[in-house]
Amino acid sequence: MSIPTASPADIRTLLAGHSLEMTGKDVPHLIEARDSIPPGTRINVTFLENEDLPVRVEAARTVRESGFVPVPHLSARRLASPAALEEYLGALREAGACDQVFAVGGDPAVPHGPYPDALSIIRSGLLERHGVRHVSIAGYPEGHPGIPDAELWAALTAKAAALREQQLDGAIITQFGFDVDPVLTWIERVRALGVTLPVRVGVPGPAGIRRLVRYATRFGVGTSAGIARKYGFSITNLIGTAGPDVFLAELAGRLDAGRHGEVGVHFYTFGGIGATSRWIKDFQEGNDR
Repeated sequence: MSIPTASPADIRTLLAGHSLEMTGKDVPHLIEARDSIPPGTRINVTFLENEDLPVRVEAARTVRESGFVPVPHLSARRLASPAALEEYLGALREAGACDQVFAVGGDPAVPHGPYPDALSIIRSGLLERHGVRHVSIAGYPEGHPGIPDAELWAALTAKAAALREQQLDGAIITQFGFDVDPVLTWIERVRALGVTLPVRVGVPGPAGIRRLVRYATRFGVGTSAGIARKYGFSITNLIGTAGPDVFLAELAGRLDAGRHGEVGVHFYTFGGIGATSRWIKDFQEGNDR
């Protein structure tokens, strides 16, 4: 298949309004990197088991005070009770960081409380009560290692419908991948099902190849020799660092607004938020020359 060549304008359009991801413990790195991040950038704050509520809330507060838009994660299966969810949302609201959230099922096989999935959080009514206006949800172009595809599609359409019913804005943030083909095929099916939410394609920021392969294995992302070579690294030689420049150029060149709707990019900062933000800035400037 001939791959369309992306113009600088295509790449600028794709990267406009990109979002980033950080953990609660990345606050010092965010402060160091903030001059390389465009004002108003959405920055997701993950909900890690080994980080408590004050750490998560302080990270979201720092994102806002640094001139960015905090998007705290709500990990449904890690929430022990409605009171725990209300406590978190209330703390975020006090920090001025509760306008946007990302709702996801989370890792535990058995829910810690009454929320088995993101849909149960959306339908709880607690988000609107605490001032949430925009909810991002997860998408899996290459499937999920622990969830059948039929369940993933049913959950996606149900979450999109619930957001419409409750008059909440939303977006889909996908799991990262190394191959454009399944991403575009997946987006076309999303649109065929009548889901019109903007899609933010998950992209790994520049990181060590060994780390990328480890995360890919953990999340069930395809890393065959052919896919890895196409992306820009070898799974038989794990030395060095790989960035998403080839992936982004191909994605930008093949996107069709008529078929794919509104599509942007979300960067998973496996190599650090500073390295990722500097890479994005350099990549944008390189394509503007």
